[in-house]
Amino acid sequence: MSPTLNASSPKQAKTDPSKTTYKIAVIGGDGTGPEVVREGLKVLNAVTKKSGFKLEFINYDLGGERYKKTGEILPDSVLSELKTMDSIFLGAIGHPDVKPGILEKGLLLRLRFELDQYINLRPVVLYPNVETPLANKKPGDIDFVVIRENTEGLYSGAGGFLRRGTVHEVALQDSINTRMGAERCIRYAFEYTRKRNKKKMLTLCGKTNVLTFAFDLWERAFYEVAKEYPDVKPDYAHVDATCMWMVKNPEYFDVIVTDNMFGDIITDLGAMIQGGMGIAAGGNLNPEAVSMFEPIGGSAPKYTGRNVINPLAAICAAGMMMDEIGRPEAAQAVEKAVFTALSSGKIKSLAAGKMGLTTTEMGDLVASLI
Repeated sequence: MSPTLNASSPKQAKTDPSKTTYKIAVIGGDGTGPEVVREGLKVLNAVTKKSGFKLEFINYDLGGERYKKTGEILPDSVLSELKTMDSIFLGAIGHPDVKPGILEKGLLLRLRFELDQYINLRPVVLYPNVETPLANKKPGDIDFVVIRENTEGLYSGAGGFLRRGTVHEVALQDSINTRMGAERCIRYAFEYTRKRNKKKMLTLCGKTNVLTFAFDLWERAFYEVAKEYPDVKPDYAHVDATCMWMVKNPEYFDVIVTDNMFGDIITDLGAMIQGGMGIAAGGNLNPEAVSMFEPIGGSAPKYTGRNVINPLAAICAAGMMMDEIGRPEAAQAVEKAVFTALSSGKIKSLAAGKMGLTTTEMGDLVASLI
């Protein structure tokens, strides 16, 4: 089973067990995003037919096409509505006719910051019959979680130019790290590691020998919080060593916690060792409010409308969303169905156009196994 399903988030403990209807904002987005979201919703509909709760899906046409037509990226009125949802399900953002950075900053980063989604949660799991580029590694050897601080660091937008466009140009990009931001991420990671209940080891990934200010703060916060979790082993690794071990000895890791930039890098490495973007899912979490779940792969515009894109990452993201809203039994049903589908021999590859099934057939297969 995916590590996501073995650990309840702090929000789950606060979830009203009597709640039976959940409002889910659906943002199909760009390219193949709407296609993979469609299959994720198909699987969730299959889950709700056998469960004692309902999902109300509210669609939003945010993305490149809306921006091209209206110049709008994320209107304040839509942002206000999203704050009232139980969760957000996102397909993909990225349009070939829109300059890179406009949608990413105006929609994705704005959502993370405005909704204070301070945790990025990325399970790294090797599924059955999924090929990894690592020799002699099998399911069970690659099974860990990366918890990335999601609202600070180099992505906070602090910095600027001096004498831009001249030979004396200076560019500054500042990494903003607060004790509050680091500690709440670290505390979430300790809670997650405890509830995941596997190796009970939390590794802080940093660079304390060079980034002596930012990671001095992170390291002090890490070991101070660790005193409150005597059942969890605190561990440390430099980011370069972390990358090496992820390739050589991925079975070493249980849960990794790190800052925004390092987390961005090592989670993409994690996606590759678990078999590629076609199976990698993630969540942007505010454990006390609204979270957002998405497949890690991009919009893949060249495959748009061809019914050949792999929807499994979106389906896995939908399962993660069920866990976060307090329906772990639904999350487990989705996860089990994905495992069974991959074990069936019907899926030939995770690559677009080489799966042996269409996008629609892949969704049908997983939904039939719920």
